[in-house]
Amino acid sequence: MKAVVFNGELRLAECEKPIPLHGEALIRVILAGICNTDIEITKGYNNYTGILGHEVVGIVEDINGSDKSLLGKRVVTEINFGCRNCSWCASGQYNHCSDRYALGIKRKNGCFAEYFTAPLDVLHEVACGVSDEQAVFTEPLAAALEIVQQHHIKPGDSILVIGDGKLGIIIALALNALNFDITLVGKHKSKLDIALSQGLKAVLLHDVKPERTWDVVVEVTGAVSGFETALALVKPRGVIVLKSTVNSGKELNLTPIVVDEITVLGSRCGPFEPALRLLETGKIDFTQIISEVYPADKAVEAINKSKEKGVLKVLIDFTR
Repeated sequence: MKAVVFNGELRLAECEKPIPLHGEALIRVILAGICNTDIEITKGYNNYTGILGHEVVGIVEDINGSDKSLLGKRVVTEINFGCRNCSWCASGQYNHCSDRYALGIKRKNGCFAEYFTAPLDVLHEVACGVSDEQAVFTEPLAAALEIVQQHHIKPGDSILVIGDGKLGIIIALALNALNFDITLVGKHKSKLDIALSQGLKAVLLHDVKPERTWDVVVEVTGAVSGFETALALVKPRGVIVLKSTVNSGKELNLTPIVVDEITVLGSRCGPFEPALRLLETGKIDFTQIISEVYPADKAVEAINKSKEKGVLKVLIDFTR
């Protein structure tokens, strides 16, 4: 099968079709989405080598186990697979299992291939009314919904999302679909226009009033400047949600967090079932975020394209 492999260099390779272990399914990939994490891996993040990719929709073609209910079904997959033996897994929080596997990120070949395998208990069937182009966004949409899993947002709270990249727009669209008071802030008018076209409030960063008026600020830039902006805009006793990692040697003044009793909340992967239900409502149109779709033979070109400035979501179509 064709697969995108990273082993110090990125290449499209011919690999053996995987065989599912007991309790696993073999999934034929339809569409896969390129995430910033995939790009960071090619720069050395997590020291991962193997087949990349974790955002996917595909068809279950084989199952190694007695439960065949998903055979032939269209599915999406969670990306973390726990050991199932530790206290974290016993409580259902296998995202924090110290011995976990992560699809295309840690110890488990990913979905940038014609086929991949995943445990049955992390697969979710996609409803007929949800297109492949929408379903492939399930994983980042679930990550957006993790915010409301972790923190109770009150009906009257004002929420600011800082960062108009892929994930920032997805988070803003998701929270807006839940009828929260959302404003998206970014530096690119063309990206903010996507939010505006779907009924969100959006404003350029240089037009934001330097006032501490926001109950919840979601930081999605991955830059120190984004965190500093969040600190400058969140209310005393407000909440800053970090949705991207900030890797910098720059010194930060953390005094306001203590003086103003700010809660800083790290937020990562989220629940798939609510994400799929939200997709079924049709309240969000993710197709506007898709910049380009590449065939499998041009998968490496697709990843390079996704690195370009101004590009949003790039998909790889493994059916052609």
